[in-house]
Amino acid sequence: MSIIADIAARADALTAIRRDIHAHPELAFEEHRTAALVADELERCGIETHRGVGRTGVVGVLRGRNPGRCIGLRADMDALPIHEINEFAHRSRHDGCMHACGHDGHTTMLLGAAQYLAATRNFDGTVVFVFQPAEEGEGGAPAMIEDDFFERFPVDAIFGMHNWPGMPAGSFGVTPGAVMAATDRFDIVVRGRGAHAAMPHLGVDPVQAGAQLVVAAQSIVSRTVDPLEAMVVSITQFHAGEAYNAIPTEAHLSGTLRTLTPQLRMAARERLRQVADGVAQSFGVTIDVTILDGYPPTINTADEAAVCREAAESLVGASQVSWAHRPSMGAEDFAYFLEKRPGCYVWIGNGPGDGGCTLHNARYDFNDGILPLGASYWVRLVERFLAV
Repeated sequence: MSIIADIAARADALTAIRRDIHAHPELAFEEHRTAALVADELERCGIETHRGVGRTGVVGVLRGRNPGRCIGLRADMDALPIHEINEFAHRSRHDGCMHACGHDGHTTMLLGAAQYLAATRNFDGTVVFVFQPAEEGEGGAPAMIEDDFFERFPVDAIFGMHNWPGMPAGSFGVTPGAVMAATDRFDIVVRGRGAHAAMPHLGVDPVQAGAQLVVAAQSIVSRTVDPLEAMVVSITQFHAGEAYNAIPTEAHLSGTLRTLTPQLRMAARERLRQVADGVAQSFGVTIDVTILDGYPPTINTADEAAVCREAAESLVGASQVSWAHRPSMGAEDFAYFLEKRPGCYVWIGNGPGDGGCTLHNARYDFNDGILPLGASYWVRLVERFLAV
């Protein structure tokens, strides 16, 4: 493994930063302390710093030795509304809020790269360090874009990275094409006619129709999608009735659609409505489907993925870089950046996920041992993309 020596020498300092952020988690658009820590450190390194981008985001701009292209590197800063049950000294000091997804580590790795690049400037062009708020479902990326991010910071390409428990520490996963799914939420209201449970023939049962809809919705995946394409339809809520002896008037269902391509995303929405219409006609109920836009699919561009592969292999060797790594059906708002510019989102191994150390788990903790590797990856990526 070829971690940059100067970054490896700062491993303890990076760990201290990471654990400080972990101990003081902040939810979406509330990352005031974290943003101040990031901005202060960028300014200390002599990096041009912009605060309050997309409400609580921070952007640093570092120019190299000569003019050239512009690369964006993005890390997310927000925590999750989860009560941490770890007992180590740097556990969350805020009840009901913790860094359960590793954004504390993402922020620290990018800061480590910024520190090194500010000292060396071994590149032409410009590096834009993007510390984004509100990734966890609140849309910090579109908030930054709406705040004229691309007009103010005209990057030619943009890159992201996420830790992945279960992948060995010292490894990377790089995927050309779709790497994470679109996720759209839906709410469904089934309306029938209430009746006494002893006299069901006098009513129109929305529970029976809703139950059939739960089953029929899975035919969207099993019978209308190419088996080689990925889609997930999950109905996660079903609420109806208040009494043991009464058939209710309404049933309420909710869930998510997850797809890896824009085309399949639109097809899934349309097919869900068609299935609902068919169930409504069969059972004599009315069904209203409301689909709420979620994050689009995260789709890496091939040339940028190849550069990421080269940067990772320069550090850990080809055998430790999984090329065409299997996509995840989770979602990422980095997708919004990739809708505007070429780029790539990669995985960095966080080590075993034993003992609950998995994403969005109350026992999760970022592996401090990979901080120097992640920071070194960012540096090597910059040096390749902005070659002197």
